[in-house]
Amino acid sequence: MSLDLELILVIGTAVTGLIWAADAAVRRTRRREQWVAQGAGAGAGAQAGPATGEDRKEPWYVEYSRSFFPVLLIVLLLRSFVAEPFRIPSGSMMPTLLVGDFILVNKFAYGLRLPVVYTELLEMGEPSRGDVAVFRFPKNPSEDYIKRIVGLPGDHIAYYDKKLYVNGQLMEQEPIGIYRGEGSGRVMNGARRLEEHLDPVVHDILIRPNHPNVEGDYRVPEGHYFVLGDNRDNSNDSRFWGFVPEDYLVGKAFVIWMNWDMQAGDMDLSRIGETIE
Repeated sequence: MSLDLELILVIGTAVTGLIWAADAAVRRTRRREQWVAQGAGAGAGAQAGPATGEDRKEPWYVEYSRSFFPVLLIVLLLRSFVAEPFRIPSGSMMPTLLVGDFILVNKFAYGLRLPVVYTELLEMGEPSRGDVAVFRFPKNPSEDYIKRIVGLPGDHIAYYDKKLYVNGQLMEQEPIGIYRGEGSGRVMNGARRLEEHLDPVVHDILIRPNHPNVEGDYRVPEGHYFVLGDNRDNSNDSRFWGFVPEDYLVGKAFVIWMNWDMQAGDMDLSRIGETIE
């Protein structure tokens, strides 16, 4: 079972916030009354208030809640409505994204949504053809996937002979050379690297000429999107499981902030700050 960090943040923020608020509204008032009573009971000449510092001490759970609530709230707001970090675990988006890339995803590119329940609060924009998007996997919404959007609602998508057609128009491919990867990417050495013109985005893809091909015609329903991996012969995408519903979109990937291929033990500092096209 995958760890749902977003749910943990929501629960943590709610619990610490409620404890802090309850203490401020009820418990703190009662403690002040006790301090005053203790001071009055000490004699007419005694100063009102608690006799010792120990009496002033808040319960441990109140102290922790007061410390953690602002931090959890800020992290939750930034992660839910501004940008969320993701790590690329597989090579399905090579050569655009490599195994071990740490990326940031724009969370308001496709509208602001409440965390956990994903109810849309505010429309901000629509996905465009060529966007590299993170979405909840339709077959298992607890998993996040990242692919390139190639089909918009109403589009006719065809994939034959390792070539992509959008509404009957061939998306031109220009050969660049033979791919040479590093780290975990070495498994794709020898693949053909091509530049695909997915109007208006130009990006690189990988093709293995002798690898079995998945072909077909697809009509994208309203409110859905058709996605492909840039590593066309090594990607679990819409050719296999269908379309991505609009409300499953998480955000648009826009920058690489770190690369650490844990499997190969490699770190590529040159990829830091690269924009994702």
